[in-house]
Amino acid sequence: MTTFAYCRVSTTDQNTEMQSQAILKVYPDAIVRHEKKSGTTTRGREVLSLLLDMLSKSDKLVVWKLDRLARDMSDLMSIVKRLEDKGATLEILDQKIDTGSASGKAFLQMLGVFAEFETNLRKERQMLGIAKAKVERPESYKGRPATVDSQVIRDLLAAGVKPTEVAKRLKIGRATVYRYKEK
Repeated sequence: MTTFAYCRVSTTDQNTEMQSQAILKVYPDAIVRHEKKSGTTTRGREVLSLLLDMLSKSDKLVVWKLDRLARDMSDLMSIVKRLEDKGATLEILDQKIDTGSASGKAFLQMLGVFAEFETNLRKERQMLGIAKAKVERPESYKGRPATVDSQVIRDLLAAGVKPTEVAKRLKIGRATVYRYKEK
């Protein structure tokens, strides 16, 4: 039996040290892998995918907290099913959950529902905050200010200068020139 530990943070300015220390205190021989990716989905999380591929019968995947592994119920259940199919188990240290038992599986599913609910509430609050800010400060939601005078682009095009040359002269992308050319 091999114990694999998965430690994840969302941004590059965070670190996984606290997670790995907590896991290694309980499982000093664990193979620890670290990842810096968003936890809102399992897509694009190569380290997690590799760990799930490596696990085999009687192995254990350990995470410090549930939200370090998944924040979406379908992702969580997919991971648990994948481990189950291989004969491996999942342990979440902080909540003392081990899918090696029926009660551990049931408790994990309940926590997964609450984790997903929390994520959805956070998204709703964020959208409400953005809507409020748009009403209170509409000027802050008008996009980035133009970096080039649109009239200069139109004048150069009207003078017969090719779009690629206009882009070079003004040090802008050709797509920008074509966008003004079509208007």
